[in-house]
Amino acid sequence: MSHHRNPRALLSPAMRGVLDRIARAGHPPMHALTPDQAKAAYAAGAGVLDIPSHKLARIDDLAIPARDGIELHARLFAPASEHPLPVLLYFHGGGFTVGSVATHEPLCRHLAHLAHCAVVSVDYRLAPESKFPTAANDAWDSLAWLRDHASSLRLDGSNLAVGGDSAGGTLAAAAAIAARDAGWPLALQLLFYPGTAGHQNTPSHQTFADGFLLEEPHITYFFNQYLRSPEDRNDWRFAPLDGVDEHGQVRELDGVAPAWIGLAECDPLTDEGVMYADRLRMAGVPVDLEIYAGVVHGFIQFGRAIPHALTAHNDAARALRHAFGVA
Repeated sequence: MSHHRNPRALLSPAMRGVLDRIARAGHPPMHALTPDQAKAAYAAGAGVLDIPSHKLARIDDLAIPARDGIELHARLFAPASEHPLPVLLYFHGGGFTVGSVATHEPLCRHLAHLAHCAVVSVDYRLAPESKFPTAANDAWDSLAWLRDHASSLRLDGSNLAVGGDSAGGTLAAAAAIAARDAGWPLALQLLFYPGTAGHQNTPSHQTFADGFLLEEPHITYFFNQYLRSPEDRNDWRFAPLDGVDEHGQVRELDGVAPAWIGLAECDPLTDEGVMYADRLRMAGVPVDLEIYAGVVHGFIQFGRAIPHALTAHNDAARALRHAFGVA
């Protein structure tokens, strides 16, 4: 039987085991929960398969003012250093609806340790209380604030990267485009399985629609929480691959920051991730694309059980070190 007919045959034995254990646990699917229940369920499960949090010399809580006066919570993770460190501004995943600095703390700590850099992780506002484009605006406001305040935080504001996973990858990609527009150089955009397309119509969305952790009803549920109307799907801040600006023009990608993109093979979002890498390359942007075989969306937080998770952490950190010029 072909993999197309039986896509579960693509899964690694470790990944298949994790999915089987999740299925046996019998938790209600996220799309059957209220948004508050979904946030709580995601928070409760986030650390189950993740690696232990790495000890670091510096953990600081920050308050970042957004354009409407709301203060966003953020957390800075950094190893010991006698010199100002380069910094990755990180946006967590969770469909713009769930997730937090806390759910992604082990990942951010590990990246800071491996890449010898600071990581600032942001609690941007979530749906449904905050609809599009609030999260995108919060991401941009966070970048602007970090540029202005890096030196007071003993960070190197001239050596900045943006990154994120899933919905956070969408926010990072859009922030990289906006930074290009503003003439703000970035060292790297670090994207773990980012959402980049406005519509769920690629082959991977069909092949991996059911039984691969991130299921089609979950995606629809998240987007229904976040988006104000179907027209928002066509906005480049939600869909950097194929979205348009206020003049109906697809955003060009020439001159945006170099990209490291890490995708999961068995993920509805894989095709749009590959397509985004292709568009970046066609625009002359350096791209390092990794597709991790046999794993599903979210795998980078399964380091206790999935060896590819730690491989991806190390690959991403290597890209950061290279971009930052860190030995």
